[in-house]
Amino acid sequence: MSQIKVLLVGGLPHLPLDERVQFATSLTEKIKYQFGSGYEHFVHQGDYATVDGEELPVFRWTARTAIAE
Repeated sequence: MSQIKVLLVGGLPHLPLDERVQFATSLTEKIKYQFGSGYEHFVHQGDYATVDGEELPVFRWTARTAIAE
């Protein structure tokens, strides 16, 4: 399965910049990123951004959910 480098935008302001570049397996699947005591959810809406000279799909924050115990 190939990995696509993506940029996570929005959500918690204290999500470190170095953690905003992640890998996804599809542009149509939601990214569920664990951070702290919950999950940040991101989706691709067709946007792209240039990061260090590389064009990356932008996944925008949509929601946060708690980790079930």
